Amino acid sequence: MNDYLQKILHEQPINFEAFLKKLPEPFRRRHREIFATERVQANRWLVTVLDETAFAALQNTVAAPVSRVDAARKGNSHRHGTDVSFLLAYHQGLGSGRPDVVVIDGDSADMGFQPAPCVLVVENERNFYCYRQMLAFAGEAVGRPLDLASCDVVLGGGNRINRAMVLAWLGGYDEVLCAFDYDAGGLQMFSSVSVALGETARFVQPTDWQPWLTHFHKIPDSTERFTRALSLAEDLGFDSLAQAFRATGRFMEQEVILDE
Repeated sequence: MNDYLQKILHEQPINFEAFLKKLPEPFRRRHREIFATERVQANRWLVTVLDETAFAALQNTVAAPVSRVDAARKGNSHRHGTDVSFLLAYHQGLGSGRPDVVVIDGDSADMGFQPAPCVLVVENERNFYCYRQMLAFAGEAVGRPLDLASCDVVLGGGNRINRAMVLAWLGGYDEVLCAFDYDAGGLQMFSSVSVALGETARFVQPTDWQPWLTHFHKIPDSTERFTRALSLAEDLGFDSLAQAFRATGRFMEQEVILDE
C-alpha cells in the first residue's frame, strides 16, 4: 500500500483497481471524494488527490505501527509484535510438576533459574507436558541421554519461538534442540530458528525414519503445503524426512511420539 501512495505522490501511474482492493474499508467507501483518476494505458491510471486531509489520514493508517498500542489505534494490534513474551519452562530447579515462567522484556529476561547448557523447544502443549518422554526421544535423536540437569524444556508453539526477542534469549544456550511437527509449518519454524541461531540450532528427528512411516497420518491441507514441506526438508538437508514425505504423502504430528 505504501508503494501505491508513494507513486500517487510522485504522479506515477498505478493499477487503481488493485489499489482499491487494498484500501481500508472507510477510505474505499469514500474513494471518489478522495481521488480523481485518469486512465493512461491498460490497467494504469494517474491518480490526483482531492482531499489532502483524508489522504494524510490514509498515510497514517497504513504506516507501520511503532508499538502494539499504536497498532491497536490503527485497528489491528497484530500488525506489531508484542513488547514482552512469556514462555513456560521446565528446569532442574522446579519444586513441583508445574512449569516455571520466563518473562522476556526487550533485551532482558526474568527467568528465576540458572539455565542448563541445552534447551529443548517443544511445539505442542501435550508433548511439553510430557517433557520426560520428549527428553528421552530427543536424547535418542542426538545420541546422548537428556534430563533436566542438562537440558531445559520450553514450550514454543504458535510461532512464539520465532519472535526476535525470544530468539535472542535462546541464543544464550549452547545448543537449541527443536522438536516441531514434521510438516511445512514445523520445518518453516525451524528454518527461521536456524537462520537466527546458526549451528546452535538442531532439528530433533529420528535417525531412521523407516519405523515411523506408519505414524504419518496427517493429510496435507493442499498440494502447495506438501510441496513446500518437501522443498524445506531438502533445503535443510533432511533428505530422509523428504523421502518419508514422498513415501507416505502425509505429515507426522509430534503427538504420536507419546504413543511409543
